[in-house]
Amino acid sequence: MDAHELFKKLSTGLKFDKKRFQADAERFQLVTKHENVLNNEETSIQSFNNTNCSTLCKKRKHEEIDKETENNNKFILVDGMSAFENRKKECKVSMTEEKRLKLEQEKMNELRNKNRISVTGNRIPGPISEFIELSTVYNVPEKLLNNIISCGYMHPTPIQMQAIPAMLQGRQILACAPTGSGKTAAFLLPIIHHLGGPQKRGFRAVILSPTRELAKQTYRECLRLSDGYNFRVHIISKINQAVNKYGPKSSQKFDILITTPRRVIYLLNQDPPAISFNNVEWLIVDEADKLFEDGTRCFRDQLEAISKACTYEKLNISMFSATNTTVVTKWCRHKLKSLITITVGHRNAATDTVEQELLFVGTERGKLIALRNIIQKGVLPPVLIFVQSKERAQELFNELIYDGINVDVIHADRTQTQRDNVVRCFREGKIWILICTELMARGIDFKGVNLVINYDFPPSAISYVHRIGRTGRAGHKGKAITFFTEQDTTNLRSIATIMRDSGCDVSSYMLAMKKHSKKERRKLEHKAPAREKISTAPKFKNVHNKEKIRKVENSLKNKHEIIDKKNKNEGINKENKRAKGIKQKETNTKRKKQSKKLALPVKKQTLKILKKSRSNRKNMKFEKYLLFS
Repeated sequence: MDAHELFKKLSTGLKFDKKRFQADAERFQLVTKHENVLNNEETSIQSFNNTNCSTLCKKRKHEEIDKETENNNKFILVDGMSAFENRKKECKVSMTEEKRLKLEQEKMNELRNKNRISVTGNRIPGPISEFIELSTVYNVPEKLLNNIISCGYMHPTPIQMQAIPAMLQGRQILACAPTGSGKTAAFLLPIIHHLGGPQKRGFRAVILSPTRELAKQTYRECLRLSDGYNFRVHIISKINQAVNKYGPKSSQKFDILITTPRRVIYLLNQDPPAISFNNVEWLIVDEADKLFEDGTRCFRDQLEAISKACTYEKLNISMFSATNTTVVTKWCRHKLKSLITITVGHRNAATDTVEQELLFVGTERGKLIALRNIIQKGVLPPVLIFVQSKERAQELFNELIYDGINVDVIHADRTQTQRDNVVRCFREGKIWILICTELMARGIDFKGVNLVINYDFPPSAISYVHRIGRTGRAGHKGKAITFFTEQDTTNLRSIATIMRDSGCDVSSYMLAMKKHSKKERRKLEHKAPAREKISTAPKFKNVHNKEKIRKVENSLKNKHEIIDKKNKNEGINKENKRAKGIKQKETNTKRKKQSKKLALPVKKQTLKILKKSRSNRKNMKFEKYLLFS
């Protein structure tokens, strides 16, 4: 096969510019020689010159007639402008507007992709790159922008870029962003701008939080951002005072309420209701997935009751959280109109600023040894240690308090004043290590927490994200260490995948483990697994102390029985000796005296017996401690 035939087969269906590449075309015999081409051109020119001039004249006449008809059909406007020319201009303007909108959309998508923002919904406003854009586009005053800068926000975070413009347009939002990304400021800034200033209409904005500690934190942040607006920001600290304070007879000089759902429900259930939400324009749910949890801690029914109590026509509901569940998304899509969902980064993922580590400790006894080894190597306070229950938190506190460390514990059994004092001391640096339960895992912002230790394995991947989210906040770096035993294999794979997605090193066997069923994982979420006690105190001491207490109680019972028998015998003898004519008053007075002697408290009786039996004061103090501790 020749090269010519090969070229023909390869070039079938292709078109060559024979005039431009004439030399190549002649080489491959696609065109005749150059002389034939020139002859053809000359003949075509001659034929063109020989054409009748009458035809050209006819064409010119037809063109002139068409122009005249067009001029007759035109609607002449002022200054000689025609309607057809305006239509052409409108078409050009529409084309330029379409191009401009496309360019703007490309810029918005580029900014979203750069900050890993994903959005779903209709007519979504564009994100902002700087806070100054709020003053030009949304007329946000400089006073509020200065408050934002004074709070430490020089540039908007990814969640603030998209959530603030959407809320300023009055849209309803479901936002999911990592811990420490500035969600509180993202919903407080539009509320402050929208309310404008104080009014005598009652509460116009309600912010619901799962815990009182988180509610107090948002309260402090709201006061800082609303500096100079003179808003009346309230937090329900004592429920008995709130019944009289927010009732129908009150002055209604309220603007913003920050509280937990149960306290609001208690006030709404009063007859008549002790609080009114008729003028509420904004309802914000912080840590929404926590309030939608299944079981006894579920606040779904309470949220529906609160939303029904908000009877304002233009009510805006927004939900914010670091993790998102299907229950929350279903509820929002069903209840909220024109919803916009905003997610920053991967859903239910940890931040990149936290260095995560999984440490195998063997058994429950190995946890305390590993913890003491970490402290012995050197720890930079403040440190948070998470435990699964209140009892285990108290046991760990009793173990670490004798190690010469400034340690304290916080859980739901402690009073509100004790919890407030512990949080305040931890913020001030007086407490180095704070032992806590899931109570402190949600939303609370402790600045500068360098280390988080999960002493007990988290019950779910979501709780793990919230626990380690107490460190590495606002761009600072932190570290999280999680202890796990042979018992903690159900959620090990899911937590290992979270670590891998956030860029941490994970051993391959953790990712290759079998997936456990949903039933097993849900059991762990509702009920914590049974574990060995943390306390290392010997058991025989406790048994010995219990036996002593029983002996003292039995001796007291026997002595009381002897006293009763003596009194009965004396009473019988006296009744025989006395005549029938003795007055009933004397017997009643003596019986009262005897009953007073017998009705002495058990504590005083035991102290008397101990004083007679024990001469040593130290032993007596020990017995007191055993009886009344």
